[in-house]
Amino acid sequence: MALAESNPAPKIHDARERVWFERIPASYWIVSIALLIMPAFASEFTLYQVFGWSFILGMISLSLMFLGGYGGMVSLVQMSVAGLAGYMVAIFGDSAITDISLGWPWYIAIPLALIVAMIFGTIVGSLAVRTEGIYTIMITLAVAAAFFYFTRQNYAVFNGFSGFNGVLPPNLFGVDWRQSIPFYYLTLFWAAVAYFTVLYISRAPFGLALQGVRDNPRRMAALGYNVNAHRIAAYAFAALIAGTGGILLTWQSAQISPGTAGIGPAIDILVIAVIGGMSRPIGPFIGAFIYVLLKTFAIDILLSVGLSGERFQLLIGLGFLAIVFFSPDGLLGLWDRWQDYRKRDPLLDRGEDRL
Repeated sequence: MALAESNPAPKIHDARERVWFERIPASYWIVSIALLIMPAFASEFTLYQVFGWSFILGMISLSLMFLGGYGGMVSLVQMSVAGLAGYMVAIFGDSAITDISLGWPWYIAIPLALIVAMIFGTIVGSLAVRTEGIYTIMITLAVAAAFFYFTRQNYAVFNGFSGFNGVLPPNLFGVDWRQSIPFYYLTLFWAAVAYFTVLYISRAPFGLALQGVRDNPRRMAALGYNVNAHRIAAYAFAALIAGTGGILLTWQSAQISPGTAGIGPAIDILVIAVIGGMSRPIGPFIGAFIYVLLKTFAIDILLSVGLSGERFQLLIGLGFLAIVFFSPDGLLGLWDRWQDYRKRDPLLDRGEDRL
């Protein structure tokens, strides 16, 4: 009897291990392996400019997707949060503007930059949660516009129109992180951290409560949940993701200026999130990859057909309109519809339609 009772425990443990392993879809393994070995066959330009930029914009758009997809709050201030984090790294750390930069070590400058970005995101969130719908979009757009003009006109702290240049990542472990391969892995790592963190939080109690607030705030308030507190906390968490992306964006270009966080880039982040899809965390990265490809190669495409290269925004706009027209949920929505079509049984579906 004792042997019979002791035997099932190892089997249950082994079954749990198999279930955990099998829960990871094959697509995750394929994409992960492909991204890890990408430097073996991709050019330095592709690694640094295409994939590195895609990961960074994907992170900033992911912060918007977290607010919009799980919280029902469309914020246009995420690029401003990212820009503020980049400014803080330049101010607290090293840059070519030695009269303003304090030159503090990276392990002080980077955490302080993220803290300031989170405080800024929390303040904006505390204002935005008092509104709904189009009013939330307008108030966050107003904050983004105010941030742009303030940084452009302030020379004592933000160095005005010129901003900061010579903002480089720290030389850790003897590695120059602005080289194509190290920077590729740096952005890939933090993009993966941001993605899996959002994926985990979306299934955690906080994330589930936030989705409940999105669907029915009155019912959640009646159940005892603090609706505004959940929304403000979501803004703070989204600011952490956007701030991390802003620091990486500053390191990539080695500079930060008002144009980095202007009205145009703020709208671009929304376009990226919508193109990829706001329903799942992978959507912003898909949208960012498509956006970077269009912005990088659109000029060459236009010139090849005899059109002016200055109209590269036309291709981006047409692509955005086409995707939104055919699928309000972006490319992820098109993918879901195609998967449903493949699984559909024509005979059964016809019978159901007739009934």
